[in-house]
Amino acid sequence: MKSIDTLGFIGLGVMGEPMCANLMTKSRKTVYGTDIKRAPVERLAARGLKACANIAEVAAAADVIFLSLPSGREVEEVCLAAGGIAPSGGRVHTVVDMSTSPPKLMGELSEKLAARGLTFLDAPVARTRQAARDGTLSIMVGGPAEACEALRPYFSCMGTEVTHCGGPGAGQVVKILNNMVLFMTGQALAEALTIARRAGVDGKLLFEVMSKGSSDSFALRNHGLKAMVPGVFPEDAFPVDYAIKDITLALDLAAQGGVTAKGARTTHALLEAASRAGFTTEYWPVVVKMIDV
Repeated sequence: MKSIDTLGFIGLGVMGEPMCANLMTKSRKTVYGTDIKRAPVERLAARGLKACANIAEVAAAADVIFLSLPSGREVEEVCLAAGGIAPSGGRVHTVVDMSTSPPKLMGELSEKLAARGLTFLDAPVARTRQAARDGTLSIMVGGPAEACEALRPYFSCMGTEVTHCGGPGAGQVVKILNNMVLFMTGQALAEALTIARRAGVDGKLLFEVMSKGSSDSFALRNHGLKAMVPGVFPEDAFPVDYAIKDITLALDLAAQGGVTAKGARTTHALLEAASRAGFTTEYWPVVVKMIDV
C-alpha cells in the first residue's frame, strides 16, 4: 500500500465529528476535513483540523479519506459525482466508508474506484455516540486484508475493536446484522419495561436486576437504562429514521438469502409506527412509546 502521510474526513455529523476529533488527536497526522454544515468544521478547525471548502480540496490533500455519511446514496455521490473524490484526482489513494451502506454498493464502489487507481474499504462502526467521543467504537472492515492492516493504527484512534470481516461489503453485512439484533432487543426491552410498570414493578429496578442475569446486554445497560427508563430520547443521537434505514438493509439481505426474518419484520413495523407518530428524529429507543400506549 502507498505511504500515508495525510488523512481526510468527510461527514462531520453526530458520529463523524468525534471520530475525526480522535483521529486528529491520536494519529499525529495532518487531517483535512469538510461537511455541508460549517459549524462542526469550525469547531474542529479550532482544534487543528485543516478545514476544506469542498470534497475536491480534501482529495487534493489527503492520502486516505474516511467517510461518515447518512446513507449509501451520499457515499456514492461523494465518491463518484462531479466534484467528488474520484473525478477530483489529487493525492488520495484510499477511501474508507465508515457509514452504514448497502453491501452490494460497497462491491460496486470497490470496482469503480479500483478502475481509477483507488483502494476502497467499508468500515462501519457500532456502539453509541459516547463511544465515538471516547474512541471505543467497534469497527467492522470489509475489503483487502492488507489495506485493513495498513489502516489499523488509524482505526485504532477511533475504536478499541477492529475486525477484518472479509471482502468488499462484509463489514457492512456484520454491522447491519448487529443493528438488526440491537433493534429487536430494543423492542423486547420496551415490552418488558411496559409490562413491568403495569404490574407495579419499577422499571429501573427491573433492568438493573436483569443486567445481573442471563438477559443482560449492551442494549439493556445503555438503550434501556439510559433512554427508555428515564424517557430521554434526544434528537442529536441515532434517530428512528436511521434505524428504519438500517433494518431495511437487513431485511434486504434476508430476502437475498431467502430468509423470512419474521422477528425483524415485526421490529421494522414498530419503528415505522414510531416514525408515523412523528418520532422521526428522536433517539430510536423512543419506540417504547409505541408499546406503552
